Amino acid sequence: MHQGKLVFSQLMVFVPLSTFRRCVAAHRGEHKVKDFSCLDQFFAMAFAQLTYRESLRDIEVNLRAQSHRLYHMGFRCATISRNTLSNANATRAWQIYADFAQHLIAMARPLYADEPLGVDLDATVYAFDATTIDLCLSIHPWAPFRRAKAAIKLHTLLDLRGSIPSFIHITDGKTHEVNTLDELVIESGAFYLMDRGYLDFQRLHTLHESGAFFVTRAKSNTKFQRRYSHPVDRATTNIMCDQTDVLSVFYSKKDYPSALRRVVVKDEAGKRITFLTNNFALKPEVIAALYKQRWQVELFFKWIKQHLRIKVFYGTSENAVKTQIWIAVATYVLIAIAKKRLHLSHSLYEILQILSLSMFETTPINQLLTPLLENSISENPPNQLSLL
Repeated sequence: MHQGKLVFSQLMVFVPLSTFRRCVAAHRGEHKVKDFSCLDQFFAMAFAQLTYRESLRDIEVNLRAQSHRLYHMGFRCATISRNTLSNANATRAWQIYADFAQHLIAMARPLYADEPLGVDLDATVYAFDATTIDLCLSIHPWAPFRRAKAAIKLHTLLDLRGSIPSFIHITDGKTHEVNTLDELVIESGAFYLMDRGYLDFQRLHTLHESGAFFVTRAKSNTKFQRRYSHPVDRATTNIMCDQTDVLSVFYSKKDYPSALRRVVVKDEAGKRITFLTNNFALKPEVIAALYKQRWQVELFFKWIKQHLRIKVFYGTSENAVKTQIWIAVATYVLIAIAKKRLHLSHSLYEILQILSLSMFETTPINQLLTPLLENSISENPPNQLSLL
């Protein structure tokens, strides 16, 4: 007799079914579908993401072994077939899951609005970056990258309060990262952290005129003309200089005619790092600390790449690959929503690792993830001798 909800079912409770059905209806995702619905497809793919399944056959074997629990997991189909799942990934519009992921992001961001940032700053802080996902050119000819390699790029704008992606754009491997800046809707008063790959002064000036702030790194060949040097404390800080500069090269100055702030910092290894920003109010130490927070977007990319199985089981078509990516993002955000609503103290990484081994248990999630008491394990148990 079934007693209690499975962990997988407890997670899927946070799926807004009415919103999901609207996304499906908007793209006619279930036109002429009899048994395997879009919700069944989403559950099967989310299960694969959460439990690190390696192939379509792996998904099929694991879910068929638990066929008596499929109904309790939320599935309404009698059984799971790898051919049916593969066909659904290849033919059903990936926009269904892209729209649904955006709705989940809109739900998650207010939950993390008061999340500590690591820097004493009230403004919204975004990290913008892209990662390249390599593909095989012979089976993915729709994603050109190099002469003998295919790839896609995942461009992500990450809200650093909670590490929630607020903007995601997928392109082929040949698209340069800086071109995606044109797709952003700039938020006035927000900070945008970017690496040197986005050093395009014309686009940075557009961001500046929109009332937003940016922090990026300067290239070694960028030429400046100093207007003013601000006093810095070299004795107790790692700040080498804090200057107000203008660009001295003709075309660069034409693209960005306003003044820039240049902050030079020495890291632990003694290497000098030059930051550029259009914010003149924050302390130079805060500018350096802000850029350090950009590392969170790299952790997000690391999670995405570790959980994607593009070459193995999601198919080779563009629709199948994009479906896989958007369901992976939706699953990540769904876990973030569950973390806040269940008041879990673990990090998202810890939650995902624990849940990956507990999908078929019936323990409540908040008990499954109860933190251990610090004094529950003593350093020297009483039944052991202390060696001096």
